Amino acid sequence: MSHVIVRMVVPDTAAAVAFLRDVFGAIGDVPADRPADVRLGDSHLLISSASAEREVFPAFLYVYVDDVEDTHTRALAAGASEIEEPWRTPYGDFRSMVRDPSGNVFQLARKAGEWTTTS
Repeated sequence: MSHVIVRMVVPDTAAAVAFLRDVFGAIGDVPADRPADVRLGDSHLLISSASAEREVFPAFLYVYVDDVEDTHTRALAAGASEIEEPWRTPYGDFRSMVRDPSGNVFQLARKAGEWTTTS
């Protein structure tokens, strides 16, 4: 059981889930009567559409991926805007940062010693 689960409140649940599927290969459905429960690797994300009772509340997620550059490119193709191009951090991670169309920010990273890059 996870003790902490990310919760996103977005303008359009179906669009947010489609972005996560396209970019990260996430799995999960968009039920009409409850939040979408999406799996991204070993993590769960609960995603709800904004309403009169719930305003949009984006998330900031640090996501480890196998290929930062490829994931970054897929995110841009899926409608994300670039915040930070791929680069090597002083602490060793290779990472980039994008904002999805729902306003969520994703830092895409590969742990130090586990990445290669062509740039």
